[in-house]
This record gives sequence, structure tokens and C-alpha cells, in this order.
Amino acid sequence: MTYYAVDALGDAFDVTRSYLLPFDRSRWLRLALVVFFVGGTSTFSFQSSGTDTTGVPETVPGDVPAADLPEWTLAAVALVVALLLVLALLFALVGSVMEFVFVESLRSDTVHIRRFGRRYLGAGLRLFGFRVVLGLLTLAAIAVPVGLALLPFLGGSGPSAGAAVGTVLVVVPVVLLVTVVAALVSGFTTMFVVPVMLLEERGVLAGWRRFWPTLRGRWAQYAVYVVVEFVLSIAAGIAVAIVDLLVLVALAIPFGILAGVVLLVGGFGSFSTIEVVALAVIGLVYLVLALVAILLVKVPVETYFRFYALLVLGDTDEALDLIPDRRAAARTETTA
Repeated sequence: MTYYAVDALGDAFDVTRSYLLPFDRSRWLRLALVVFFVGGTSTFSFQSSGTDTTGVPETVPGDVPAADLPEWTLAAVALVVALLLVLALLFALVGSVMEFVFVESLRSDTVHIRRFGRRYLGAGLRLFGFRVVLGLLTLAAIAVPVGLALLPFLGGSGPSAGAAVGTVLVVVPVVLLVTVVAALVSGFTTMFVVPVMLLEERGVLAGWRRFWPTLRGRWAQYAVYVVVEFVLSIAAGIAVAIVDLLVLVALAIPFGILAGVVLLVGGFGSFSTIEVVALAVIGLVYLVLALVAILLVKVPVETYFRFYALLVLGDTDEALDLIPDRRAAARTETTA
């Protein structure tokens, strides 16, 4: 039996190479901006929900009464939290639109962020809403069993050691199962349903209804894809981390020398206003260049993963092939 997820590994590399080379600075910088909003290399990281199941509430002795805190402090904290939440939602909204910008850029061979962003704004809003609902449902599915498990601990002496172990053995598998299912739904939505939505101008649920028969009929192919992609994402994450570290160190050398010169000229004993401003500018420029460099490193990796998914999608359902010309060119080159 032929597994498309295995056969597409080399083809995805050829398609990515032909798409990104020869090097075009404008294309790479635009793709870097898209990658900034789209996310990481792992397809099935549950990036949309923001769930965190690692935090366990602790009882801190001697809690400070709320009355001892000034009212303006509580208001300031609430304002900061609200602003962070708004920024996170805006970032997620833009990221949802950028999913379509990314796929359309790979499909059409041109990268137009504003043009594609306007074209797929409605689809991005629907994807954003789906991700928010999925995240809330995931949080609820995790919070309910965790909350029920913590109820006995809220009493006086708490449950026995055996009961505590039993609780853990029940809750942990439930949390893991919910997390895995949510990650799979999120990942398949991003990598396969989004292209279906783009190709056939459907909403999220309609896209899932169109993709579901393909997924159900070729479930073994997609199971292999999940395993292969998971291994690839780990390897890619390690490789990207190493390259990022080398890039950061290489960039730090000239900026460190420049900062040393500023300190040497201004004197190490005291910091003048000019010296502080100069060091701040050097640090800011370094951070901006480091961010751009890291995003440029991620461009070929993210492009590869998207082309890989598009190849698998087209192999399992020819009617959903978004890149037939690139597929044919890569496989003609391979057999030649």
C-alpha cells in the first residue's frame, strides 16, 4: 500500500525549493510577516485555544486581604489584563486571516498581504470564531473534570492517599485525551479545512463537511500523516532552535562590540543620558533584526509543512488539489 504522507516528503522539498528559489528578498520578507502571525512548525500544537493544563492552584498561607491593596492597584491590574486579552484576540484574529493569505500565496505563486487579506477577511473571521469556540469548549472539557477532582481537596483534611492517586489516574487521561482531540481538530482545520474553504469558498463547518468524507475514507493515509508530521515537527523544531541560537549569537557579536565602544567612550562609572539612549537604540535594533532573522529562518520550514499538507490533501482527493501544476512539476522532475 502506498502512503501519500511518505511519498510526499521529497516532493514537498522540491516544491518548496522551486517556490523560494531563486531568493527574492521581497517575497521572503512578506512570507516572514505571514509566518509571524501564523505560528510555529508543529501542525498539531493547539495554538488557537491558549489552554494551559499545567497550572495547579495552590493555597498560600497568610493571604493578603484585598482591603490592604489600594483600589487603583486592582484597577491597574484589571486594565493590564484586559489590554493583554484584547491584544491576544487581535493577534489571533489577524493570524486567522493570515492562514488564508499563506495558502493563497503558495497557491498563486505571489504574496500580496493586503490584497489577499481583504479578499479572505470574512473567511478569517469565521475561522477565528471557530477557534475561539473550540478553545472555550476545550477549556470547559478540561476544567470540569479537574474541578470535580479538586473538590475533595478543598475540605478540611482532604482525601486519603489512595483516593488522591485514583483521582490523578482518572483526571490525567481525560485531560490528555481532550488535549489530543482538540489539537487534532485544530491542526486538521488549519492544514486541510482552510484550503478547502479557500478553494470552494465555504465556511468552516461547510469545509469540514466537504473534507470529512475524504478523511473518513482515507483515514489510514491521514493517520500516517499525523505520525510523520509529528516526527518532522520535532526534528524541525530542534533544527530551527539550533539555527536561531547561531543567528542570535552572530548578531550579538557586532552589537556587543558597538555597545562596548559606547561604554568605553562614555565611561563605565556613570551613565549619561546620551549613553543610555545609545545603548537603548542598540538593544532595540538588535531585537528587531533578531526577530526578522528568526522569522526568515522559519519561512522555508513553514512553507515546507504547508506544501506537504497540500500535497497529501490533493493525493487523497484530486478535486481538492490546490497545487496541481507544482505537484506535476515536482514529480516529473523526480521521475526524469
